Amino acid sequence: MKLNAMAAMLLACGVVATPLFVAGCGGSDSPSAAAPAPQPQPEPPAGPPAANLSDCCTAGDKDFPKVGGNLGNQNYSRLAQIDKGDVASLGGAWLNRIEGGINTGNNQSTTVVVDGVIYIESAQGNVIAVDGKTGATKWKWTTPYGNITRRGVAVAKDLGLVYTVASGNRVVALNKDTGQPVFIKQYPTSNTDASYLGTIQKVALVYHDKRLYIGTNDGNRGAAFSADATTGKVLTSFWGVPRAGEMGYDTWGGAPETDRTGATPWIHPAIDPELGLMYWTFGNVRGGSSQNGSTRPGQNLFANSIVALDLKTGEYKWHFQSVHHDIWDMDNVMSPVLADVKINGDNRKVVIYGSKTGMFYILDRKDGSAPLGIDELPVKQDARQASWPTQPFPRQGAWTETCVVDQPLGTAIPGLPHRAVPNYVRGCLYDAHWDVPILSIPGHGGGANWNHMSYSAKTGLVYTGMGYVAAAHSLTESSNGLRPPGEYMTGAVVAVDPATNLVKWKKNMPYSLAHGNGILSTASGLLFIGQPDGNLLALDADDGTELWRFQTGAAISASPITYEVDGEQYVAVYAGGTSIPYGDSAPRGDYLWAFKVGGQVAQAATPKPPEVRRPVSGTAVEGSALPTPNTVFLGRVQTPANAPGATESTAVNAMTPTHMRVPVNTTVTFTNPADNANTRCATQFFEGRFNFSLAPGQSQTHVFDQPGEYFFNDCHSPRPTGKIVVY
Repeated sequence: MKLNAMAAMLLACGVVATPLFVAGCGGSDSPSAAAPAPQPQPEPPAGPPAANLSDCCTAGDKDFPKVGGNLGNQNYSRLAQIDKGDVASLGGAWLNRIEGGINTGNNQSTTVVVDGVIYIESAQGNVIAVDGKTGATKWKWTTPYGNITRRGVAVAKDLGLVYTVASGNRVVALNKDTGQPVFIKQYPTSNTDASYLGTIQKVALVYHDKRLYIGTNDGNRGAAFSADATTGKVLTSFWGVPRAGEMGYDTWGGAPETDRTGATPWIHPAIDPELGLMYWTFGNVRGGSSQNGSTRPGQNLFANSIVALDLKTGEYKWHFQSVHHDIWDMDNVMSPVLADVKINGDNRKVVIYGSKTGMFYILDRKDGSAPLGIDELPVKQDARQASWPTQPFPRQGAWTETCVVDQPLGTAIPGLPHRAVPNYVRGCLYDAHWDVPILSIPGHGGGANWNHMSYSAKTGLVYTGMGYVAAAHSLTESSNGLRPPGEYMTGAVVAVDPATNLVKWKKNMPYSLAHGNGILSTASGLLFIGQPDGNLLALDADDGTELWRFQTGAAISASPITYEVDGEQYVAVYAGGTSIPYGDSAPRGDYLWAFKVGGQVAQAATPKPPEVRRPVSGTAVEGSALPTPNTVFLGRVQTPANAPGATESTAVNAMTPTHMRVPVNTTVTFTNPADNANTRCATQFFEGRFNFSLAPGQSQTHVFDQPGEYFFNDCHSPRPTGKIVVY
C-alpha cells in the first residue's frame, strides 16, 4: 500500500505515546494534563440541531430501507404521525410467527422495509418477506445451507434484489418480489486460499450504488470488503491485521503471525457519499489470548479502531484507535453513526464512535480530528503485559462508571444493587492485569456493545442502550474475561449531545441493553427500544419517561423500525431472542410484530423473564439428597455423584454443590476439606448474611431462615461461586 504524507503522519501518531494529540490523529492540537478523565458536567443550553445527514428513508420517508435506517446509521425516521399524544393507544396491528411458532434459536436480525414490504432473516437461516400492512407472508426463501447468525438483509431497490448471508461464506441475492435466488456467491472458506477474506457471519449487509459492503469476523483475520452487487465479485478489501510491508505492521512489536489475529470488522459500516468515505470499526486481538498482550508489544493496529476508507477504491484515509494494545476485549465494535452538528459555532460533519468503554469518541468525518478534544492520559501498567502507557479519553469524560462501585445506582427496580462482587481485586477501566483477576467496569460486554445507537434530528441527541456488567480480567479467564457469577446484569438508556459530548439524561433500566437492543428515534420526539424480557418500550426522547410498553413474547435483540403504508404509520420489531448476555434464560421465539394506533391484536403471554443475576455453574440439587446432606465443600469441583472432587481447585465451579436448594429454616454446613492447602471462605453477597473464613478441616453452619437466593464466593480466589436457593 502506498503511504502518502497524511497517512504517514497518522501512522506516526498511532505508534508514539504522548499526552499531546496531533490534529488529524483523532485528537485536538492543544496539550492535555496527565490527570484522571474529567466527569460530565451539566450541559449548557443548546440551540436547535444543525442540518442532519440527509436521506434517512427513501420513497418520501415511508420506508426503512436498511439496517440503521440510512447510510449514516442514525436509526431515525421523519415520520411523526405516532406522537407523544397517541403513543399510549398503540396496539398490535398484526403478528406473524415467521417460522410457524418456534421458540428456539439465536435471532439477531433487524427488519428493513422497502415499498411497504418487510424483509427479515430467521434463526434457521431463512429470509421472509411480509406485507407491512396485513402481516401476510409474501414469500419465503428456505436456505439449503443450515442456520447462521445474521443481523439484517440489504435491499437494492434499483436492482430488484435482496441480499443475505448463508453458511459456507456465501452471499445470496434473491429477487425482492419473489424470493427466487438470482445468484449465490461463495467466497473462499480457508485461509490457505490466497483470496480468503475471512468468515462472513453476524453481519448486516449494506448496499449503496451497485455495491455491497461486507465485513468478516470470528476468524483469525478479517477484512472489510466491497463487492459488485450484480455478481458478488470482490472490488476492494482492507485487512484489520496488516501483513509484512503493509501499513501498521510494525505496531505489533515483532509478534509471530499466530499472535497477529483478530481485529475483524464484524458489524456494518457507515457511508458518507458526499465525502466519498466509508467508516469501518475493527474488533479486538484474538491471537494467543485476548487477555495476554505479552507477546505482541505495541498498539496492535488496526485492532480497536475506526478506519476511514475511500468509498470506491478502498484506499486508507485515516484511523483512530480507541484502545491501545487491548487486553480487556474493549473493542468498541458497533456501527458508527454520522451526524452534522454545530460545535463551538461551526457546522461539523462528525462520526460518533463507541462505546464499550462508556465514552463517545466524536471525530471529524473528513480527517479523524477531534473537535471536542481527546487526550492521551496515563493508565496503570504491568510490564509483563507490555501494556501501553496511555489511553485516549474524551475531555468530557465517560457517560458511565469507569471504576467498580459498592453503592446502589438508583435503578428502575427499588433496592436493586449494582455492586462489586466481593473478594475480587477492584480496579478501573484500563488497569493492567496478569495472574490475579481484576474486576473492572465497564466490562467487555459494555457500556454499549453491538446494539444500534440512534441520532435524532428532532432533539439533536444521540441515544444508546448500555449494560452495567462488570468483568474480571486475568491470563486465566476463559475467552475474553469473566462476568462474575452472582452479579446483577442491568443497564440504562443514555442520551448524549454530540455537540458537547455531555450527558443530557440517563434512565436506569432493569436489564442490560447492550446486545442488539437498538433504539429508534422519530420526528415526533419518541424513542422505541426492546428489552430481553420481551417488552417493547416507547420513551420520551426529551427525558426518557416511559410512555408505553407492549409484551411481544420473546426477548428483543434487534432494532425497532417504523414505516408508512396507505397513509398510516406503523412500528415493527422482530422478537426472537439471543443468548447474550442472559444465556438460556432469555426467552426465544419468531415473533414479527407491527403496531399502529388503535391496533387490536393483544399482547403475547408474558414469558419467564431472564435471570438478571449471572448464574452459577451447574444445575440445582436438593440439599437433602446430597451424599453429605445440606453441606457445601469449598474449593472442590463436584463429581457426577454430587460428591466433592479429590483435589483443591480455584475454578468457577469449585463449590460442591455450586447450586443447592433447601427448605426454609434449614441449617447448611460449609466445610473446607482437611486436605485443602489453603484457607477458604464462604462470603455471602450482597446481603452479608455470613462470611466464614475456614482453615483446612474447619466448618461453620448457617440457618437459612428466609426464602430467597443467596450467592457466595471464596476469599482465596473469588472465582469459585455457589448459590443456595431457599424455598
